[in-house]
Amino acid sequence: MSIKRPLLISFSGLDGAGKSTQIENLQERLAAAGLKVRLLTFWDDIVVMTRYREGFVHKVYGSEKGVGAPNKPVKRRDKNVRAGYLTIARHALYLLDAIHLRTTVQRALKSGVDVVIVDRYIYDELANLPLERPMTLAFLRLIQKIAPLPDIAYLLDADPEAAHKRKPEYPVDFMHKCRVAYYRLAAMLGTMTVIPAQPLAEAKMAVITVCDKTILARELEIAIGPPNRGVGVPAA
Repeated sequence: MSIKRPLLISFSGLDGAGKSTQIENLQERLAAAGLKVRLLTFWDDIVVMTRYREGFVHKVYGSEKGVGAPNKPVKRRDKNVRAGYLTIARHALYLLDAIHLRTTVQRALKSGVDVVIVDRYIYDELANLPLERPMTLAFLRLIQKIAPLPDIAYLLDADPEAAHKRKPEYPVDFMHKCRVAYYRLAAMLGTMTVIPAQPLAEAKMAVITVCDKTILARELEIAIGPPNRGVGVPAA
């Protein structure tokens, strides 16, 4: 099986929401269907100046290195630090990330694959901004024009306490705030597919169902062409 126009799929959500598990499951599903899949990770493949950004939070804010695990918590201090000057810096850096995202995704979509999956997306950065401020709203509109619109933009919901147990890195109260921000961003964009917090098997099925429907719709579009808005109107 192959599709003529590749799909772009992104996964967003709280740390510990199960993005890696869902991505792995979807990759296996797509590969079993004979589709070629390429995975991009936002921090490694998209974010600009990662070394300097990571070094800054470690040196200035004492953020601990590594990934939190149930038996080995990590105290991160990066996106949960909300100093005013950092908010301004984040707008600038996220703009650069969006530009690099555009070029990287375009290149990946032209590499001969059927599906490009991005582990985290620009949405995860936008959810970290003060969405209630006019400056940020204008910035959001700018980013929407720059960043490629995924065919499916999954937002994996999760209970903050449960997510924190799986990946103890940020304080639970901060994760509650992040969850609210993600939902607010999803409502503002109107383009994200929310997968509610539910048992793993049900969440996997929900992700797969949305993807299967999208692929079917894509195949139908190729077979019969896009909707003709002038149906029933004779040509002049």
